[in-house]
Amino acid sequence: MKTYTLTVFEKNGEKLLDETFEAANDEEAKKIGEQKLREKNYHEKTHRCTSSSGKLILFHR
Repeated sequence: MKTYTLTVFEKNGEKLLDETFEAANDEEAKKIGEQKLREKNYHEKTHRCTSSSGKLILFHR
């Protein structure tokens, strides 16, 4: 399992969410990240999901 970090920002730069989770691969991490964003109603906010190696998995501005 790899570790991923999901971060959500407000337009003024305020961090709304900074959460780590584990997934088997990048594709699974993207699905989990999208699900967490929808659950918290953050899918339209600026967000990113990165792997522990720094790879950008998910991004929205």
